[in-house]
Amino acid sequence: MALTRPGVLTRITWLPLCAALLLLAGLASLALGASDLPLNRLPGLLLHPDTSTESLVIHTLRLPRTLVAALAGAGLGVSGLLLQAVTRNPLADPGILGVEAGGALGILTAVVFFPAAPAWLFVPAAFAGGLLAALAAYSVARSVGVTPLRLALAGVAVASLAGAASRAIQILWEERAQAALSTLAGSLAGRGWEHVAQIAPWMLVGLLLALLLTPRVNVLALGEDVARGLGARTERDSALVTLLGVLLAAASVSVVGPIGFVGLIVPHAARVLVGPDHRFSLPVSALLGAAMLVGADVAARLVDRPAETPVGILVAAVGAPFFVLIARRSR
Repeated sequence: MALTRPGVLTRITWLPLCAALLLLAGLASLALGASDLPLNRLPGLLLHPDTSTESLVIHTLRLPRTLVAALAGAGLGVSGLLLQAVTRNPLADPGILGVEAGGALGILTAVVFFPAAPAWLFVPAAFAGGLLAALAAYSVARSVGVTPLRLALAGVAVASLAGAASRAIQILWEERAQAALSTLAGSLAGRGWEHVAQIAPWMLVGLLLALLLTPRVNVLALGEDVARGLGARTERDSALVTLLGVLLAAASVSVVGPIGFVGLIVPHAARVLVGPDHRFSLPVSALLGAAMLVGADVAARLVDRPAETPVGILVAAVGAPFFVLIARRSR
């Protein structure tokens, strides 16, 4: 039975709707927190900053935090979409495949053994760790025959191993590791303009390259045999898409730490809304990922005010049942 695919007009309509959802989440992020701000005052505070407490809260705390959440969420959403396409695995996700845990291990290693390294090196360190973890997961799955569930299980095993290594480093070099703990907490608390500057160049370039590669991603998603029949250079294109997916996840991990399941949930939602064409599902994934992480951060502030719940916990509470559902369907 053929699946009904959304028409072009419908797919284009979803882009501004997802952008509006992100805007609403952003406004909520600026207005809600330990102390709430009236929505009608936000435009004035944003456009005309002053020395008031409300203006300082907006410009030094909530605005950079919202931008970091939007950039990291967009990167995770697109990373999951790319990894699912190149592996043709509905369970592929930067967290499940071990990319995020490997990236966190890379950052922790850099902080402990190269304490004088600048913060901008966190992204290359996370990229190296995430790429090694992804290669390890794929090698383990390939040794027993790659299936969606086996690849996911291999990724979880690699993520557990990377997590154990990170914990060992924290125990052995406790004082040095303290500098990285706030970065790897899976939280957006305390994120400022320096974190925006750290993540923005990598994320914007990565998202632009991903958009330019959507025709190749569409071909790869058809399968290796079909892609070769269409003249695609599958090894090169698969490597490019994989590297880009790992880079986007690494950039996110470098400022917010491991936050799983965003890269699993968002691509599935995007395909439901606009179909399998990555020219549409990729920008929708970026917008939905940004809106999801910004919204989850707002919820994390409100669950236990004035304290904060780590945003990774809230996302996992939604993502874990979704993972079980997709795993059952992929059998």
